[in-house]
Amino acid sequence: MPLWHVYHPPGTYTPGQKQQLAADITGFYTRFGLPKFYVMTLFHEIGADSFHVGDQPAHAAVRIVVEHIARHTEDPDLRKRTREALAALLAPHTTGRGLHCEFHIDETPRDLWMINGIAPPPSQSETEKLWARENRPIPY
Repeated sequence: MPLWHVYHPPGTYTPGQKQQLAADITGFYTRFGLPKFYVMTLFHEIGADSFHVGDQPAHAAVRIVVEHIARHTEDPDLRKRTREALAALLAPHTTGRGLHCEFHIDETPRDLWMINGIAPPPSQSETEKLWARENRPIPY
C-alpha cells in the first residue's frame, strides 16, 4: 500500500487540486497492477506559524512522506527511476506552481500490514489481481 502524507500550508490546494493529485498518485500505482484501494493520500494543512523551512515560516512549501508497503526494491537503478518518476508526477502540483517541494520514501515491511484484518496476498498473485479487479480486499 502506498500511503502519502502531503503537508502544506492552508490554501495551497483546492478540493479539486487535491482530487487531481490523489488521482495522479493512484494512477501511478495502478498501472503496475496495484489495486486502487491500496493507495491512500492524506492532506495535512499546517498553519504558517507551524510550518518552517529552516528557520523561516513556509508560505509556499510542501513536504511529502511516502510509505511504500505493497512493493519494495533493492535495485539502485529502479529506486532512482522511482524517485525521478515521483518527482515528475509531483512537479505540476508543486514546483510547477512555484512551491518548494521535498519528499522522501519509506519502505515499511510488508509482513506488518493488514487490510480489514486480512494479510494482503502475494505481489502479482492471482488473488492480488482479483483484489484489483474488485477494488476491495477479499478473504482467501
